[in-house]
This record gives sequence, structure tokens and C-alpha cells, in this order.
Amino acid sequence: MNIQSKYVGEIDIEEQDIFSFEKGLPAFESETQFVLLPFGQDQVFQILQSVKSPEVAFVVASPFSLFQDYQVKLPESLQEQLMIQKEDDVAIFTILTLKEPFKDTTANLQAPVIFNVKEKKGKQLLLNDSLMRESIEFFQRN
Repeated sequence: MNIQSKYVGEIDIEEQDIFSFEKGLPAFESETQFVLLPFGQDQVFQILQSVKSPEVAFVVASPFSLFQDYQVKLPESLQEQLMIQKEDDVAIFTILTLKEPFKDTTANLQAPVIFNVKEKKGKQLLLNDSLMRESIEFFQRN
């Protein structure tokens, strides 16, 4: 099926690549279907694109590729909701807020997006850890 995307224009996607977000994302509750698209040639960054609304798209990255010490414990209720059976079925991304210059870009580690890649379900998890209350400016660490 063809969809319009924010960053790459019209693109053909497979229905089996669509992730279902039962209650959408915070502030985007009506957006319940997303796909992950490549973001250029770089494999670190991807686009979380709404299937319904071209303007709803987020640049995401694995927090583990950016922060070696990053850890997230998935609550049992979330594991049940996303039907997670084993660790290999889980992918975790953080939403980036792109800024100019790019080194000022931030990663929202307080609210990772959790995917069950096998069941094609997703949800944004809001963490309460006081060490993660603010986005971390990761490009300034290098």
C-alpha cells in the first residue's frame, strides 16, 4: 500500500510492516498505526511514520547505540499488553528532537517507544526515574 510520509514523500509499505499502537502516542492518540522507515543511508536513525497522517513522523534511534549505560525495565503490564514473550521480540527506540546545529539534538530517554516486532505492537513508555527526567544532549558528549 502507498502512504505519504513527512521525510521521504510517497512510499510503498507492506501491511505486515505496520505497528499497532492501541492508544496512539501521547498527544497523538488518534494515530494508531505506524511504520519504521529508514532515514537515509545511516542505520542509526529511523523514522517512525504515521500511516494515516504524513505530517506525524518522528526521527528515532536505539538508545543503546547512543548511551551504553542506558537501561529500561519493562513493567509486566506492558509486556502483557504488547504480548511480549521473549527479549528477542523487543525493539526500543527513543524519539529525537532535531535541532540546528545537529549537535544540539536531544533524545527523550524518559519516554522510550517499545515495540514487539513479532506481534507488530507498540507503545510509548513513560518512565519515572528521576535520573531521566530531562532529555540528554548526546551529541555534545562526543
